[in-house]
Amino acid sequence: MMIETAILKNVEKLPESVKQAVLDYTEFLVNRYEEEAAKTEKAPRGGLGIWKGKIWMSDDFDEPLEDLKDYM
Repeated sequence: MMIETAILKNVEKLPESVKQAVLDYTEFLVNRYEEEAAKTEKAPRGGLGIWKGKIWMSDDFDEPLEDLKDYM
């Protein structure tokens, strides 16, 4: 059974006041989904080198840590 059919069957069983609440909620969900989709489309995509010059790594990054000397 398709999900839309199941949703409609359940909604048909509800009183009118609750159907209105279901409609309001589904409209809320659609609006939120559309807003998120619009944000995703507008977000600039990165590429190679996007962080160049924005981060720094210590020269001794690969050196063993003093705290772990006993375990090495």
